[in-house]
Amino acid sequence: MGSTNIRKQARLKRQKRIRKKVQGTPQRPRLSVFRSARHIYAQIIDDAQGRTLLTVSTLDSQLKNGPKSENKVAAAKHVGKLIGERALDKGIKQVVFDRNGFLYHGRIKSLSDGAREAGLVF
Repeated sequence: MGSTNIRKQARLKRQKRIRKKVQGTPQRPRLSVFRSARHIYAQIIDDAQGRTLLTVSTLDSQLKNGPKSENKVAAAKHVGKLIGERALDKGIKQVVFDRNGFLYHGRIKSLSDGAREAGLVF
């Protein structure tokens, strides 16, 4: 039980280190990703105004009612594509990617690849 707490503390430490350098502006908002055991969440945030512009997760009705993904990595790619499409609809083309302290592989990498395929630039 203690090792989970140590891992969470290490992730939060990495998150603080990353957040010092990565900030969203109105021209280039921040694409923040959170990964839980079952789901993955992505938000596009304008840090200057402190507003969330857009949010998508595996709990989104469009993904939940659509075809079932074979695994969590594929579901993350669908989330990335969906947030990329919705961002382009709102006129957001460039973002700053914030992995939120998570390592850049697996579901995090899959989500970013899906967003890039949809047309987001980062």
